Amino acid sequence: MSNDPVSWLVVQPGWKVESVEGDEIGRVEEVAGDSSADIFDGLVVAFSMFAKPRFVAAEQVAGITDGRVKLALDRASAEALPAYAEPGESIEVGPEKAGIMTRLESDVVPAPRTEHIPLLRRILLWFGLTGRR
Repeated sequence: MSNDPVSWLVVQPGWKVESVEGDEIGRVEEVAGDSSADIFDGLVVAFSMFAKPRFVAAEQVAGITDGRVKLALDRASAEALPAYAEPGESIEVGPEKAGIMTRLESDVVPAPRTEHIPLLRRILLWFGLTGRR
């Protein structure tokens, strides 16, 4: 494993997450961003196998090396981040062709999902049993 910086585009679920002090504090669950525009929004991180994942904004990521992400936060600050809520689904409705019911329903936004990674997959990622780093 190299200590040379790597792009956010290569970060994979299961990569280790370190605090600013260098202590391992969690694992990456998801990477948020737009790869086609090279826009990195942040990471979804689990700080323990059964904890709710937290969203770490890109501004809080101090560095990325092969297999590791270092945060600009200490453990307590990272664990105090709000729980990650996956964005709800959206639909596009053209007003000229939509009926009144469709227009009214389009204002209803489903509740965000927070359980997005199945428990078995999380356990496999935590112990590095998925074949990924």
